[in-house]
Amino acid sequence: MNPTTDTIDDPGPASDSRPGGYVSHFTDLMQEVKAAGLLERRRGYYILQIGVHVAAFVGIWVGFFLLGNSWFQLILAAVLGVVVTQFGFLGHDAAHRQIFASPARNAWTARILAGAFAGLSFAWWRAKHNMHHRGPNLEGYDPDIGPGAIAFTPGIVAQRTTGFAGWFVKRQGWLFFPLLTLEGLNLHAESIRAARDKTSKQPWRRTELALVVGRLSIYVVVLLAFLPLGKALAFFALQMAVFGFCLGASFAPAHKGMPIIPPGMKLDFLRRQVMVSRNVKGNPVVDWAMGGLNYQIEHHLFPNMPRCNLKKAQPLVRAHCEREGIDYMEVGLFHSYAIVVDYLNNVGLRARDPFDCPLSAQLRG
Repeated sequence: MNPTTDTIDDPGPASDSRPGGYVSHFTDLMQEVKAAGLLERRRGYYILQIGVHVAAFVGIWVGFFLLGNSWFQLILAAVLGVVVTQFGFLGHDAAHRQIFASPARNAWTARILAGAFAGLSFAWWRAKHNMHHRGPNLEGYDPDIGPGAIAFTPGIVAQRTTGFAGWFVKRQGWLFFPLLTLEGLNLHAESIRAARDKTSKQPWRRTELALVVGRLSIYVVVLLAFLPLGKALAFFALQMAVFGFCLGASFAPAHKGMPIIPPGMKLDFLRRQVMVSRNVKGNPVVDWAMGGLNYQIEHHLFPNMPRCNLKKAQPLVRAHCEREGIDYMEVGLFHSYAIVVDYLNNVGLRARDPFDCPLSAQLRG
């Protein structure tokens, strides 16, 4: 390995200009991307995206009031789940400062889009997601592979060998995607919990709590006021299930089933981000449905790059990785899901060591 690499325990931002370290591997690519204008803001694109989805959101609720007491409301519930997912993606983009040059404008855009439209706390997301970006798939650091309902590493699996936990972990690959239908409820609960945390130093915590709780309260009151209890519960459950599944299914292919990095392993920034990330082959439908996160490698290398430029950056990144001898992973959408299920089942059934992978072999080579 390169003796100038920094440790992954002390990760820095992609724009770090310290001498040595990962900069020597990343500077040329950054210069290419900047020269192509791919880091420039695309405000027109985002204004259009926000406008279209706000109009769709309003249109759904107009249809809701016109339709009244009908089981056809469940169609609107499913569509609402899809549209709310898009507000989650737009909040994600704003939180990464992709829309405006001003950090404050981006932060407030993220709070409104994610909080008022999707019911997600910006403060909670920022703390969790920033850790993920600094150390993706880093064992003991990345919260996305930490202890939870799903065991992503053999170390966690080893703690769940008996009782219901043991039964569950052996089947977690098959249960993973059905469980995503509960992710919407989980995200709302986590957002409220984080916004109520009095020890948090995140700014505007009470404002975010008001947005998230206020949105959820108004939503429930409207459903109960205009629909019988059974239909109201069905509408709420279906919308949350679609929202959780769409959001989770967009994030799952990005890193699940890619190499897990053991604590203390030294990696330069380029390898740290590329070798644990997976792209999903795009087209206009996939790009929209996944909020551009199918270009996960480019997003991790350039988190503040506007979503619509990620596809344009892909040829530059792929060519640079080939020159550096770094594997660049891209597969089809359903193939990516099969990899996720297979990985989770392998960890649960055979506790296969994820360190026995191309990452270690390539670094040794």
